Amino acid sequence: MKIKKVLISQPEPSNPKSPYYELAKKYNLKIDFKPFIKVEGVSSKDFRQQKIDLTSFSAVIFTCKAAVDHYFRICDELRITVPDSMKYFCITENVGFYLQKYIVYRKRKVFHGKSIFQDLIQTVLKHRDEKFFVPLSDPHNAEIPELLKKNRLKFKVGIMYRTISNDFSNHNSFDYDLLVFYSPSGIKSLRANFPDFVQGDVKIGAFGPTTTQAVIDEGLRLDIEAPGPEAPSMTMALDNYLKEYSKNSK
Repeated sequence: MKIKKVLISQPEPSNPKSPYYELAKKYNLKIDFKPFIKVEGVSSKDFRQQKIDLTSFSAVIFTCKAAVDHYFRICDELRITVPDSMKYFCITENVGFYLQKYIVYRKRKVFHGKSIFQDLIQTVLKHRDEKFFVPLSDPHNAEIPELLKKNRLKFKVGIMYRTISNDFSNHNSFDYDLLVFYSPSGIKSLRANFPDFVQGDVKIGAFGPTTTQAVIDEGLRLDIEAPGPEAPSMTMALDNYLKEYSKNSK
C-alpha cells in the first residue's frame, strides 16, 4: 500500500514554503489540513467568574500560541495594561518568538524550554520568587499544575480558552493513508467523529509525549513519533518515515 493521501490535524500553513508543501512535492502526496479540534476563547465575563486578579502576577507561563493570544485578548477586554516588567516562560522558542505580536521582545524577560513542560520547569525554578499565572484550556494537561505544585511554586491556573472537537460530518470520504495529530484532544475528536474507526493499514503520526500516549491509550498503533533525536519536528519525522517506507514498498 502506497501513502498517497495525508491528513494533517492543523490549520493550513500560510507560508508557501512550508516543509509540508515540500513533502507533498517530494513524495507526490495529497495533503489536507483540517484540525480535529478548534479553540474557542472564554469570554471576559466568564473569566471574571474565576476571580483571578491578573495584575497580581509577575510572570506568565505559556504552553502554546493560543494561550498567548487569549491572555492578551482577556487583558485587553478587561483593560489591563501588562507591565513591561512581566516575565514570560514559553514551552518552546517558537512560542517565545510569537510574543513579538504583543510585546517588545527582550531576552532578559522571555525564557523558553525545548519542547516539553519538564524542560521548561528547570528554567522556571531559577525564578521561583515570581508569582506565576498559567493560562490553560478546558480541558488541559493536569501534569502542568501538578509539576508546579510539586516544586512548591506560587502559581494560579486560569481557563482562558476551550478546545472542542471539530465536526467532520460533512467530510464525505475519510479515506486517508496517514493521519497526523498534535494533541490528545485530536485523538478524542477522531473517536468522537468516527466511533467505528478501524486503523488497519492507516498510519498514525503524533507530536509530543502526551499525544503519543493518547494514541496508545486509545489502542491505536503509533507509526511516527516526534520530536526525537533525529527528527525534532513532525515534518522531519514524516520525511524520514516516508523515505524508508518508499524504499520498502518498491
